[in-house]
Amino acid sequence: MGLSLRSCHNAFLLISLFILINSSLLDHVHDRIIKVGTCDYSQGSWVVDPSYPLYDSSKCPFISEGFDCVDNGRLNKDYLKYKWIPTGCPAPKFDGQDLVKRVKGKKIMFVGDSVSQNQWQSFSCLIHAAIPNAKYAINYGEKYSSVNFTDPEYDISSVFNQKPFFVEFEEKPERVLKIDTISTSDVWKEIDILVFNSWHWWHHTGKLQHWDKIQEGAQTYKDIGDRMEDFKKGLTTWSTWVDKNIDPKKTQVFYQGISLAHLNGDEWGFPKTTCADHTTPITGSKFPGAPEPGVPVLKELLSKMSTPVTLLDVTTMSQLRIDAHPSKYANKAGTAHDCGHWCVGGVSDTWNTLLYASLAPAAK
Repeated sequence: MGLSLRSCHNAFLLISLFILINSSLLDHVHDRIIKVGTCDYSQGSWVVDPSYPLYDSSKCPFISEGFDCVDNGRLNKDYLKYKWIPTGCPAPKFDGQDLVKRVKGKKIMFVGDSVSQNQWQSFSCLIHAAIPNAKYAINYGEKYSSVNFTDPEYDISSVFNQKPFFVEFEEKPERVLKIDTISTSDVWKEIDILVFNSWHWWHHTGKLQHWDKIQEGAQTYKDIGDRMEDFKKGLTTWSTWVDKNIDPKKTQVFYQGISLAHLNGDEWGFPKTTCADHTTPITGSKFPGAPEPGVPVLKELLSKMSTPVTLLDVTTMSQLRIDAHPSKYANKAGTAHDCGHWCVGGVSDTWNTLLYASLAPAAK
């Protein structure tokens, strides 16, 4: 029995309405994860700003030796003078005093690997520069480190949780990555502002690989074979945990987007160089190298989450900063060669400027 013309018309209207609603929802999610406020800060270029840097790193007591490039002897400080200018909208303004007001009485936690540690130390320095006379207590631990501004008028807790994969990672007797398990993260539920980051440890291979086996359910194997699949599975475990356990009325959730290392100049058009050979950013607004493969995986997964997560999309701005890694200035002996982390102060201050802008839309 055939459908009537009226039935076909009604079905067409219902399908069209579904597509329109679904498209609107996807656009809303897309806007949420790539924008801060109404401005897309992910695309732009670096320009010299005489008013930079935002603080004097020599006066910040929270910077690890590996990130303290100036103290380790870096004489060329031009890398500190660059400001990120987004394409098509004003640069986000930073107001340290206002940031202090907005995070007063709150716990802020940066969860991830040592690149998260970069951002945590930068954030703590920005707070300290705004309230230089405030009392503070520093605590360093294997999994948790914190800077607590203890004056009652501030009561700000800035915490770094070293958890590079988010999922469970056992180190003895073998290094086993439990890619579908998160069981030790209840502390995240008590935090006011969470900033997550996971990427670098997922794609290390050979001697740099951080696990001996991967466990998924009752199955254990050497490797999945595709690092992007590893990353996706681990991140899916994290996103499921966040959706089930985080109350967005209590906790704001951010994801520090993917930054990359600058180990091989062939990748950006400067053969036989590394970050150590550069003192200025790449000019313009486009990185000449290949796209970072984890970015589409991350964005797709965030778009499917029910919990609002703001992506601090730092990939392009970080790609352009071939000049801002510690390089040989990751230690005082000058024997290091670090093109994966970032000097503090430096690029990570801009990541925190985006974090501030997302906490304070009116301050753009």
